[in-house]
Amino acid sequence: MASVSLTKIIEKMKLENLTPEIDITGIKITQPDINRPALQMAGYFEHYEATRLQIIGFVEYTYMEGLPFERKREIYNKLLSCNIPCIVFCRELQPDELFLKTAIEHGVPLLMTQKATSAFTAEIIRWLSVKLAPCISVHGVLVDVYGEGVLITGESGIGKSEAALELIKRGHRLVTDDVVEIRKVSDETLVGSAPDITKHFIELRGIGIVDVKALYGVSSVKDTQSIDLVIRLEDWDKEKEYDRLGLEEEYTEYLGNKVVCHNIPIRPGRNLAIICESAAVNHRQKKMGYNAAQELYTRVQNSLARRREEDDE
Repeated sequence: MASVSLTKIIEKMKLENLTPEIDITGIKITQPDINRPALQMAGYFEHYEATRLQIIGFVEYTYMEGLPFERKREIYNKLLSCNIPCIVFCRELQPDELFLKTAIEHGVPLLMTQKATSAFTAEIIRWLSVKLAPCISVHGVLVDVYGEGVLITGESGIGKSEAALELIKRGHRLVTDDVVEIRKVSDETLVGSAPDITKHFIELRGIGIVDVKALYGVSSVKDTQSIDLVIRLEDWDKEKEYDRLGLEEEYTEYLGNKVVCHNIPIRPGRNLAIICESAAVNHRQKKMGYNAAQELYTRVQNSLARRREEDDE
């Protein structure tokens, strides 16, 4: 099961540790969801998701302040005796002495952020959703072309890296070469990234490893990119029928998500970079409501209808 260490969350979200005496090295978060323990403060512990990251905002904090001391002790003990990975106080709110003491007794780390509760909640859920998303690795190249994430796949040696390098020279951005880590962030979105060890490197047969960031600057690379389009390169087969209109979309599937896929035949003289650019722009047009193939089909239909009318006359 995927997990994120609490240490990494503290570092990423710039959280202040209010309980440094508690060892947090082995604590991990395994769910992208969070919980605000308002109902638990009121004494309702049915269906309590204690394993989630817990967030206390202004509402929970003011409710806690208004509780009688004995009720506080009872609720704090019951809440903090659950298997809680950590509790984050938003808006720089400070837990009272009893809460702090009880948390230390039960080994529950208390953290604090300056951010507003809603802003912090949205940010932590978004970040954890990416980090804890189901992940696979595929062989290919991922490039940001005009804002569209284009995943170029195909057999080894077919020219994926060379196409990516030409796209980089034309002002587009490399995400990863050779190995693409794909994460399912939602039922609609796949995000691709590079393994740390090969980040910003391209392998070119006959030359070796090229550092794209060093050669072309920071504007030529990108850490992550949603995957909007797959271009599958294959050797030209004169016996095979290739789609020349594009009226019907073809799809490929990763982690249960469907992505538009184009099969591009390769033969000497074809400029792969321009083909990839055109495919990306055409895909963008379709998302904005314009389909060139459909427009051509409509023109042909209208032309045939006019001819029939003329023949009838």
